Amino acid sequence: MKKIAVLAGLTVLTFGRVLAQSDVKEQLVVPLSEPGKPFKIVSHAMNSGMKVIGYEGKDVVITVTGKSNPRRESSGGGGMKRIGGNSGGEVTAEENHNTVSINAGMSHFALIEIKVPQTGGTFDVGTVNNGNIEVENVSGQLEVSNVNGGITVTNVSGSVVANTVNGNVEVSLRSVDPQAPMAFSTLNGKIDVTFPAGFKANVKLKAEHGDIFTDFDVEVSKDKPVAKKTTEDHTYRIDIDDWVYGKIGGGGPEMMMKTTYGSVYLRKAK
Repeated sequence: MKKIAVLAGLTVLTFGRVLAQSDVKEQLVVPLSEPGKPFKIVSHAMNSGMKVIGYEGKDVVITVTGKSNPRRESSGGGGMKRIGGNSGGEVTAEENHNTVSINAGMSHFALIEIKVPQTGGTFDVGTVNNGNIEVENVSGQLEVSNVNGGITVTNVSGSVVANTVNGNVEVSLRSVDPQAPMAFSTLNGKIDVTFPAGFKANVKLKAEHGDIFTDFDVEVSKDKPVAKKTTEDHTYRIDIDDWVYGKIGGGGPEMMMKTTYGSVYLRKAK
């Protein structure tokens, strides 16, 4: 097991001082126990943007960019200038049998960039505030989550599960796992997903305050809301199921797309 920490101890102090003037970057390289074989990336942060990129290399390379923190007036400082606070911190990376766990905790960073080999793997990445998540040029099983930011997945192969609350979900797949279910959801934003022309799936789609668009030939099995009435302990309830169900290419694994305030775009790659 290898455990590496960056931006800790004295480095934190130096980092904080430099941030008052400009962004700084720190990098660490994490060798895999079994290079060339499938790997797993687990990366979570509370206050950082995140980017995962496939590259022609054998190690996992993590680059952390700190947030610039320029001097400015602060109403809480009695007219004094603010020169520090709420930026910097620590990122740790731990490797164990080709699983790399990256943790930024409550630290504030502009971006955590993770370069990974193109041998394929499993990805579990997420953030909460102050940044978007981008994933590009990788293959495998992707699970991506955000809360206050968008998700962009580009030129990937395999399967994707992506969800956020406040932001768009935009995904482009060059090839798909024919057996794997996929799901894409947001509350405030659009969902825009591009699949290969030969894509096959059983689809379940909803845009509560928007529209659904596609250039696939979808065999719709139900396109009108269905009301279901139930009575229990003198309580009457009506549920309206307004999902759109259908099949693409004769059907396949389940694929769900849902947004509340936005539209759904189900695209065929050109």
